[in-house]
Amino acid sequence: MNNYKVTLTQSEREQLQAITAKGSHRSQKVLNALILLNCDQGEFQTHRTTNEQISTILGISDRKINRVKKKFVEEGFEIALHGKKAERVYKKKVDGDLEARIIATSCSTPPQGYTRWSLRMLADCMVELAYVDELSHETVRQVLKKTKSTPGSKKRG
Repeated sequence: MNNYKVTLTQSEREQLQAITAKGSHRSQKVLNALILLNCDQGEFQTHRTTNEQISTILGISDRKINRVKKKFVEEGFEIALHGKKAERVYKKKVDGDLEARIIATSCSTPPQGYTRWSLRMLADCMVELAYVDELSHETVRQVLKKTKSTPGSKKRG
């Protein structure tokens, strides 16, 4: 396992001490600040502590301390303290146009032989009308859940 050496500047130490001393911050941010302060091996650190002492005092694992130190060394101060933003981009299948078509169809009269639209029938109808290639009944449910209307209901108002 690599041993990462954390060396903080005076301004970084002051920033971390401000986070731990006062204010309302996320618990993980405060914990990461405490880890970085205690792991500092720079010239501004007066008292040196080991990973075992830090883990005992803070009640965290040695692995957590090593992860924070690694983030600090490899990715920088801000990422070690705040973490990364999620990089995954979710592709939405239903845009505003399709959503309007689903709602309009659900409010229309159901097919012959049915008293109301089912979620699966609405999904199949959207595929038959070539609005989308495929559509799940769960996606239709989520679209209709956003609306205040109750499709197929006899009572109105």
